[in-house]
Amino acid sequence: MADSVGRRKENIVDLNKYLDKRIRVKFNGGRECSGVLKGYDQLLNLVLDQTIEYLRDPDDEYKISEDTRPLGLVICRGTSVVLICPLDGMEEIPNPFVQHE
Repeated sequence: MADSVGRRKENIVDLNKYLDKRIRVKFNGGRECSGVLKGYDQLLNLVLDQTIEYLRDPDDEYKISEDTRPLGLVICRGTSVVLICPLDGMEEIPNPFVQHE
């Protein structure tokens, strides 16, 4: 893809290093899933395989529970993607902004 001057446009996000690796994706509205990245485009539409959705806690809609459901092969629309992170090397840390009593 080239602009009017003939320069090639570069993607803002380069996900090539995550192809065929498991990633976690967060969406507008709070949904989260993880899967193996099989493909993507410049609009950040993602193709994930072996996808698992993390379900929300029924008592607190902002909290993710330990419950999951398998989705299989999915296409994630790029306009709803908020965050993409690799699962390899990821760990949860305590929120530093929460007041501990």
